[in-house]
Amino acid sequence: MLETAASASSPRAAAAAAVVSSPRRGGAAAHHHRRWSPPSFRACLVALWLVGFGFVILWQGTSVGRVRLYTRPPMPKRAAASLGQWVASPPVYDLREFGAVGDGRTVNTAAFESAIAAIAERGGGRLTVPPGRWLTAPFNLTSHMTLFLAAGAEILGIQDERYWPLMSPLPSYGYGREHKGPRYGSLIHGQDLKDVTITGHNGTINGQGQSWWIKFRRKLLNHTRGPLVQLMRSSDIIISNITLRDSPFWTLHMYDCKNITISETTILAPIAGAPNTDGIDPDSCENVVIKNCYISVGDDGIAIKSGWDQYGIAYGRPSANIAIQNVVIRSMVSAGVSIGSEMSGGVTNVLVENVHVWDSRRGVRIKTAPGRGAYVTNVMYRNITLENVRVGIVIKTDYNEHPDEGFDPKAVPTIGNISYTSIHGHRVRVPVRIQGSAEIPVKNVTFHDMSIGIVDKKHHVFQCSFVQGQVIGYVFPMPCKNLDLYDERRELVKQSTLQNISDIDYSF
Repeated sequence: MLETAASASSPRAAAAAAVVSSPRRGGAAAHHHRRWSPPSFRACLVALWLVGFGFVILWQGTSVGRVRLYTRPPMPKRAAASLGQWVASPPVYDLREFGAVGDGRTVNTAAFESAIAAIAERGGGRLTVPPGRWLTAPFNLTSHMTLFLAAGAEILGIQDERYWPLMSPLPSYGYGREHKGPRYGSLIHGQDLKDVTITGHNGTINGQGQSWWIKFRRKLLNHTRGPLVQLMRSSDIIISNITLRDSPFWTLHMYDCKNITISETTILAPIAGAPNTDGIDPDSCENVVIKNCYISVGDDGIAIKSGWDQYGIAYGRPSANIAIQNVVIRSMVSAGVSIGSEMSGGVTNVLVENVHVWDSRRGVRIKTAPGRGAYVTNVMYRNITLENVRVGIVIKTDYNEHPDEGFDPKAVPTIGNISYTSIHGHRVRVPVRIQGSAEIPVKNVTFHDMSIGIVDKKHHVFQCSFVQGQVIGYVFPMPCKNLDLYDERRELVKQSTLQNISDIDYSF
């Protein structure tokens, strides 16, 4: 390398050498006084290279320790343990690992219990239920758990009620919903849990409720029937991408829970002959989202509750901050979306949006009675479609079912700030029936952008009693005389002085 560099610069080096060796003008004395010349280009290059190389060696020797110090600091033991805990994947178990047999005949309760115990011991995990028909008695979930139902998986509830454990009555319902004393537990149960997910590839949880319905009608049961899935006093719950069907009683009951998302879920029961098979019942729950679901059942599709009469008043837990969006519902026996009648802890801040109710007895309903106490306030219905529905919009204040004689008839609820916007439909017999009373008047109700095709044009089908509120813009059919009229600019057109008149007609 150096030789090559020198060779390349040899003409200049040779010229410099010639200058150095030539005598100065002035005779022989010039031989003793040589003329100074700068060092050769080759010499400068070599010197610079050596100096640079030396600096590199020096830098490496003095700075390597510092680089290691800042790029790989020693990790405290607690931090290392925490990091290891964070990156560790939760365990995944297959139900068959615990001896389960998916033939529809073998009882797999012990396998479910063992698998969930293993998850609890590990601090969380996932239990996969593979394709098959997995018969079981009721079992309990645990915190930080995912129950995953694969495509073709079906959990079957055992039909012999002797396998169903008894539980204390719900405190906000008093002695029990159907019978005094203990009640049956749910097929899948959990209480005081956090971070629970039930999901899958549209696997099914089947309560096989037919025997329960028959025994209930024949009065052969001594205790209140149990739900299909019930979570109590729990938080951070996700239920998605599954099918729930044929519950003995309410299908999906969330009791005193917070932070719930229910989505992409199908809920089915016969539309007749399956008593009290509500689809989804948020009961004294907060921060609930129900979206993208299909529900066809033998009672209310969705029923928001918060306790019953004096027991619900004493328990004092409202249902609040609930959004119901993009749901299709059929309920030939009851209503698509109900609030109450058990609402004695209060219901507030509810949005019902983009809901299609078809082939149903009622569309959207609020029901209560003297003795319930509490309130139903700040409820917004928006973009509701009603198709072949007997009564579209209902508020009923005399739903007189009580747990016992101990209720206080002077404990009357407050109903107000209810709005209905973009309500459309066809083949509806009675679009609106709002039945307030002197004891329980309905206040500040708003209708805006409503057009419903009616079946019977001979009767008055927009019915009101003890109602105060307003109609904004175009509303069809013609609204009742109890309401103030405003144009689209929200300027008053006509003020009503007839809020307390009644034209409720149950004859058709």
